[in-house]
Amino acid sequence: MRSIQFREALREAMSEEMRRDRSVFLMGEEVAEYNGAYKVSQGMLDEFGPERIIDTPIAELGFAGIGVGASMNGLRPIIEFMTFNFSLVAIDQVINSAAKMMSMSGGQYSCPIVFRGPTGSAGMLSSQHSQNFENWYANTPGLKVVVPSNPYDAKGLLKASIRDNDPVIFMESEQMYGDKGEVPEEEYIIPIGVADVKREGSDVTIVSFGKMMKVALAAAEELAKDGINAEVIDLRTVRPIDYKTLVESVKKTNRMVVVEEAWPLASISAELAYHIQSNAFDYMDAPVKRVTCRDVPLPYAPTLIDASLPNVERTIEAVKKVMYKEA
Repeated sequence: MRSIQFREALREAMSEEMRRDRSVFLMGEEVAEYNGAYKVSQGMLDEFGPERIIDTPIAELGFAGIGVGASMNGLRPIIEFMTFNFSLVAIDQVINSAAKMMSMSGGQYSCPIVFRGPTGSAGMLSSQHSQNFENWYANTPGLKVVVPSNPYDAKGLLKASIRDNDPVIFMESEQMYGDKGEVPEEEYIIPIGVADVKREGSDVTIVSFGKMMKVALAAAEELAKDGINAEVIDLRTVRPIDYKTLVESVKKTNRMVVVEEAWPLASISAELAYHIQSNAFDYMDAPVKRVTCRDVPLPYAPTLIDASLPNVERTIEAVKKVMYKEA
């Protein structure tokens, strides 16, 4: 099987769906003439032309609103935010229009739209460009929220998102666009809302999503050297959440650690801890532990970034705590 970059997997997903369905188009800042800020849409203007690969002004509220209106009238827009930090400018259209349109119209209007772009820290970009809003959007009924961790999942989930009749928030990472992974040439779809067990284990369940899966898997490898066999689960989507897979894993391992890049209060990890301790309490040998970003705006200095974000060391420490071993 061939190995391609994360950005190439996304480009293939969009291009294949645009060839399949003429109602699909891409709109955003620098997606056309510049080939995309992160070169995700490279070459798409040449193939599909300016009517379907559309450069916009720096006006997220405006072009998000155009996308919502287009989706209500039979088209399937892909709206790219250069970063989800900038989606805050457009959040009224996402939350008050796209997410609620089906309900408020009594089912007369669907809103098949994908809002996609990078999320979280990308290095030394400081506080306003380094935030995780997965939990913000996942809190909103009417939205689906997808956060892939590798090229294979990214392509299959993006194709599913474009075909979905509900609005989908599709969150990537600047730090993953160059990551390579095996992706088949034949078409495939990954259904939204299905978690994936990336590593089988018996002693503890480590749950994560997005680029924090790198931390979770690296921690599992280090723990194996100490004789701790960790099962690692990739949520892949945070709305809907595949609770069944998590509960079944905890029934086997009896312990859980959740690794998440976002702030701790009202986070996805808080929801998972509540659900597991409510629905698998009799199987638990220890409380669920969380590894999140420190509860501060992300600093600029690289040493402080390292101290703020979840890492392998903090994950190993959390695992050893739930196993009542010395960290």
